[in-house]
Amino acid sequence: MISDLTRRAFLKRSTMAAGATMILPGSLHAELASKMQWTAADVGSSGYIEATAIANALIEEHGSRIRVVPSGTSVGRMMMLKSGRVSLGYMANEAYFATEALFDFSTREWGPQEIRTLMGREALFGIVTSGDGPKSIADLKGKRVARIQAHPSTNFKIAGVLAFAGLTWDDVEAVEVPGYSQGLQAVLDGTVDAAGAVVGASILREIEASSKGIGWLPVPADDTEGWDRINSTAPLFAPATMLQGPGATPDAPVSLVGYRYPILSVLTDTSDDEVYEITKAIVESYPNYKDAAPVMVNYDPNKAGHPPYDAPCHDGAKRYFQEIGVWTEEDEAWNTKRIARMAAVKNAWDAASEAADDQGLADKDWPAFWAEYRATHL
Repeated sequence: MISDLTRRAFLKRSTMAAGATMILPGSLHAELASKMQWTAADVGSSGYIEATAIANALIEEHGSRIRVVPSGTSVGRMMMLKSGRVSLGYMANEAYFATEALFDFSTREWGPQEIRTLMGREALFGIVTSGDGPKSIADLKGKRVARIQAHPSTNFKIAGVLAFAGLTWDDVEAVEVPGYSQGLQAVLDGTVDAAGAVVGASILREIEASSKGIGWLPVPADDTEGWDRINSTAPLFAPATMLQGPGATPDAPVSLVGYRYPILSVLTDTSDDEVYEITKAIVESYPNYKDAAPVMVNYDPNKAGHPPYDAPCHDGAKRYFQEIGVWTEEDEAWNTKRIARMAAVKNAWDAASEAADDQGLADKDWPAFWAEYRATHL
């Protein structure tokens, strides 16, 4: 659950102007390692482009040699981080899935991972329809909703939005589609009633320009019960507002779900000083990369320096944000609760593992066993 104060604070941050003033201790300068490796999604993805823009700014300012190693899979990125091949990951929702031992990370080889975050760029997600489609999330009951094959991140977000109205995937007609873009194309073609969408997808403009137009199912910040339902299982989401984009203007904004992508992630046992310095360097270099792409303004620490994140904030990053006056009491409360949740998941995993060993459970049966165990114990 998140407080009304937290909701209002996040909503305010999500609508800040791009030119908002940053709070920086100008007399200080970060000290970085001379050589670093980071990981991000595939070349050409927004995550890779953003990681490269920040790396180039740090190379120019500090002279460090930084290589961004691309990986097209969540497991690949997490493996590089876990093995120590990279020191920083520009992660997607695998940062959350890894801490919760979900999906690819539910196997005995993985289990809950000790991950912490530095910061996260704000992004927007919602359920999109045609202009004559459903008008509320509750209206989706019994309707056709695109579910993407082998793409748990988007399907997880859709499930979070459905929870706002007390719905689950069982309450809608899930229509399997092979990919994210195909789900949005299905809205355009009329073969589904709704699909999950990250604001910024180019096909959204096509839906907007179609004869039926575009619709978004609102997720209003002031519906506390709805948000409590979302955050009971997905504490990485918070209220956000789209002021401009397909189907939205400053005069007709749309209430959506805010999340973070990329989530700048490290292993929990990374030293506080190392994380402090890299966080400081990224924030101090903001003026040098903020114009690299339209989304880069969302790395302003007044936005990116606040949870909710997919994993708790690292103590080193938190120390820096406290130093520059960004970290709030609400941020600290969220972080403490998220750390406690991770401890509960680890305890449940250990207990489930012991029970499975006592039963002589085969490894192939573990994912189903763990799914049932976590559903009843977490």
